[in-house]
Amino acid sequence: MVGAVVLAVAFGGIVPAVAEVSGLAWGQCPPDPAGSDPRLRCAVLEVPLDYRAPGGRKIEIRVSRLATAKPGLRRGVLLHNGGGPGQASLHLPSRYAQAYSREVLDRYDLIGFDPRGVGYSTPITCGRSPAELPNEWVMPFPAADGSITGNVDYARDLARDCLKHGGDLVRHVTTANTARDMDRIRVALGERRISYSSGSYGSYLGAVYASLFPERTDRIVLDGNVDPNRVWHRQWALWDSGAELRFPDFAAWAVREGGFGATQDQVRTGLLALAKELDRSPVTHPKAGPVNGNLFRAIFRAYSYHSLYFPEIGAWWLFLTGRGPAPAWGDPELVPGVPQDNSVAVLMAVTCGDRYWPHDIAQYRREVRVNRARYPILGGMGANIWPCAFWPEPLEPPTRVTPEGPTNVLLLQTRRDPATPYAGALGMRASLGPRARLITVDTGNHGAYDPTTPSCAITETHRFLATGTLPSHDLTCEPDPTQTRATGFVPLLR
Repeated sequence: MVGAVVLAVAFGGIVPAVAEVSGLAWGQCPPDPAGSDPRLRCAVLEVPLDYRAPGGRKIEIRVSRLATAKPGLRRGVLLHNGGGPGQASLHLPSRYAQAYSREVLDRYDLIGFDPRGVGYSTPITCGRSPAELPNEWVMPFPAADGSITGNVDYARDLARDCLKHGGDLVRHVTTANTARDMDRIRVALGERRISYSSGSYGSYLGAVYASLFPERTDRIVLDGNVDPNRVWHRQWALWDSGAELRFPDFAAWAVREGGFGATQDQVRTGLLALAKELDRSPVTHPKAGPVNGNLFRAIFRAYSYHSLYFPEIGAWWLFLTGRGPAPAWGDPELVPGVPQDNSVAVLMAVTCGDRYWPHDIAQYRREVRVNRARYPILGGMGANIWPCAFWPEPLEPPTRVTPEGPTNVLLLQTRRDPATPYAGALGMRASLGPRARLITVDTGNHGAYDPTTPSCAITETHRFLATGTLPSHDLTCEPDPTQTRATGFVPLLR
């Protein structure tokens, strides 16, 4: 974010609540700065550091549960992940409880957990302060002239620090191991199967779990989808084209708002020109410091994730052109016991540990040059080099996501998602084959399960989770013809 660095009852009937058979000792949860449901309870689960040596060292996974208020209607448990990778997810049940229909809430205990390495689950660090993790370097934008020499040096040094300070845990923080942790959570909860709902990076985590443990899945909802065959360098490279596909949505808002151009073409010309001008002459923000072209590109990228945040882009544009006050700039939230660079450390560990990245620096230079020409809004950022180019070989090959297993996966996707572009959803749909149905909503927000913009994705998700009924075929729809409404379900910025 800018400024800071289901249980299937195929065997019949409704199953009882599992408090009596749970292997977890439930108690109070750590405080949540955003506030959490007072009914939420938390517990600690020990899992193997290395599943190849399950009798060896253990690490902690912090798990939460928001129990259904209707135990007589209870079907099972519904797990959640906040994406990232690297997003803390312990308090997600409180957030989803504000969005799910009553029928869904009656049927499930909502489960959250901080994935391994994240937050309260034996966190990892790269040993860096937030000041040493500038957004435009972590999410690597090339220099103004297209050079990536500085990115190469930064990536090499960050890889060194993450591997050094992450200890013996960092290389075991992978999607496959997190999926194995999810199955340990299932066992500890006393469940034969689990349901799951997540988006963005969480779509890949869900697909990996559904591939490693297909017969232990009930109802799976994956939103804002990653192509499992592209993780991670080729998936991140889609950010460049995704920004271009998303831009007309912002430009249409900017034309209606006024002050940024009379046509979408003028808005585009103005945005690109402002970024170039900031490359030459940064503008100082009272808290963020000098705002150069790449920081402005990063701001545009972050706030393009949802149309509710378009006014933030506009506010920055006006400030940077001397026509408005300085926008707010958030400081990183400090969580006791959690390193300030934890989310970045996990982002690097998972991204680099899931799959081998090319080590040929010349390849990144070529790809950046091509994408800068084709997709100028982000200047080739998506194709750029990461610390993964200097990371050791992953400890295991990536999990193959296949169509083998029950038909119980609902895929949700928006047409112009800039973070997980539509091409990724098509890849996920092809990989899962007859196991899945795909619902496409004609918006550009990051995630289709979005109560602020109601659509068929909401109604079909609730129907599937409550009844198990998938659409008979893939669907496409427009947002509902209603005004965007306020909700406590805050759209993700990552």
